[in-house]
Amino acid sequence: MRWLCTLLLAVSFAQVGASQDRVVHIGVLGIFHPRYLSLAADGDGELLVAAGARKIFVRPRSSCSTATLRASGDTLILRCGAMEIREAEIHAAGRNQQAMGFVLGIPGKIKRKYEGILDIKAKNGELIPVVEMDLETAVASIVQAEFMPDAPLEALKAQAVVSRSYLVGARGRHIDFDFCDLTHCQFLREPPGAGSPAAQASAGTRGLVLVYNDKPVAAMFTRSCGGDTRTPAEIGLPSADYPYYAVRCEICYKDPVRWTRKLSRADATLLASQGENGRIAIGRKLGWDAVPSNNFTAREEGGEVILEGAGQGHGVGLCQRGARTMSQLGSDFRAILNYYFPNTILKSLPSSQ
Repeated sequence: MRWLCTLLLAVSFAQVGASQDRVVHIGVLGIFHPRYLSLAADGDGELLVAAGARKIFVRPRSSCSTATLRASGDTLILRCGAMEIREAEIHAAGRNQQAMGFVLGIPGKIKRKYEGILDIKAKNGELIPVVEMDLETAVASIVQAEFMPDAPLEALKAQAVVSRSYLVGARGRHIDFDFCDLTHCQFLREPPGAGSPAAQASAGTRGLVLVYNDKPVAAMFTRSCGGDTRTPAEIGLPSADYPYYAVRCEICYKDPVRWTRKLSRADATLLASQGENGRIAIGRKLGWDAVPSNNFTAREEGGEVILEGAGQGHGVGLCQRGARTMSQLGSDFRAILNYYFPNTILKSLPSSQ
């Protein structure tokens, strides 16, 4: 019953954050190092684009229905219809500076929809787009991108709280914005539909974050832990305010996801010497499935190193596979979070008002 006593302490509190906690600044499409971008309103909306002292409307079925942007050194060149503007950066929002739906694309490669306020600047010949996004929109988008699509709602709610806690507790991971849209921070794609499970998970846990010693926990999660969750220190990462107690995950312990891989001696040496950072480096070099987790044994064979392991991901924090099974067996998101994050409590961010 200890988990019940802990969770009864979950109350609304005013010190976790202020109204700025309700928005996040996310750098998008950075993996492509874009030099060119296209920008259009989503649907029938219209975007007010400000560049220096000039303002233009980007709206459907007009001569300025799609703006194109190009970086030239630290100058951004915007073209829309017959207009051309050269400035260091632009700002795009609704007519009254409200968040809007828009479509941002890299010509010939990709287009993505976003909901928020957009700032783009040119730097060293690249464009850096940053979306100021409502916290709950970001949470729903991350849950949609990060969790298994057929997972029960309570598991998705647990993921929503974990993702929200991370967004509140780990700001400033990049120079020009708080978070990127990659797994380096949290995977983020287009916002889900209003009635989707991911949106329901965000709405059903709105404002809830994990707290330890009166501070939001920059909560982490992993695809499957292999049997026991790990602490950051165990995989060579710096420890944060929350110590991340190791937890026996019965689901993965009884039926772990097992894998076998081969590495060169040089790559195996890098992996052994740098822990999680080494695994990330090898992932960048050989592909992200080259070493699925940090839970493995190694042996030499025929000039190569054979890894035999279990689990997927770094193994720290919420085990998504375990959370899914717990929810299928009847646990709600509070019980799931209490299991994987011992000694934390749930608290509500103060209202935006």
